Amino acid sequence: MMTVHEVSKLAGVSIRTLQYYDKIGLLRPSGYTDAGYRLYDDAELERLQQILLFRELEFPLKDIKAIMDSPDFDRDKALEQQIELLTLKKEHLDNLIKFALGIKMLGVKYMKFSAFDRSKFDEYAKQAKEQWENTPEYKEFTEKSKNKTDEENKLLADRFMLLFKEAGEMRDTDPASPEAQNLVKRIQDYITENMYTCSNKILSGLGKMYSGGGDFTKNTDACGGEGTAEFVSKAIQVYCERDNAGIK
Repeated sequence: MMTVHEVSKLAGVSIRTLQYYDKIGLLRPSGYTDAGYRLYDDAELERLQQILLFRELEFPLKDIKAIMDSPDFDRDKALEQQIELLTLKKEHLDNLIKFALGIKMLGVKYMKFSAFDRSKFDEYAKQAKEQWENTPEYKEFTEKSKNKTDEENKLLADRFMLLFKEAGEMRDTDPASPEAQNLVKRIQDYITENMYTCSNKILSGLGKMYSGGGDFTKNTDACGGEGTAEFVSKAIQVYCERDNAGIK
């Protein structure tokens, strides 16, 4: 675990920036010290790496949050795209350096304006971003959240976490019980009402993510206690299998 000061120094990100990322739900700490300082574990640091790569590629914070919170988000795929975009950005900077050196050596009459051409980089960035934005869920999420303030988004996230706190209180019970299944239905309805239409297919995918490790598992267990994410995952699996089979 690292303190907010240690993460700030390691990543070269200001403490105020990390506090803001927490405020908007982009990067939440895994815990707090007795004095109330934020603490971050490896899962948060991995997420911060992704955030900073997206920021280097000039993605707005709102888009980064929507992309990384999307049920379709694939870290490996995103990293491949980021590497390609950074490579193109490096080529663009190399061309600008050569252009500047040309002016230095040949004077202002050095007219090689092709160095300013960003079309290849911009086109690839557009295509990469559209892979996430073209999903109906992303568009719906963007539409529902566009007029919400940071405080409203934080309140929605906190209310959502209360459902997992409730799940933690029943994590030692049968995930197929009526109480557990009712809770899954409320989770699905909350996502649909406040984020995007949560079909059974998407809900099933989220269930796998809850028990698959990383941020989803860590945040869920932090809210409801160890084992909560696995319990929710099993309850979702039962819910989707029953609902798809028409069993009430």
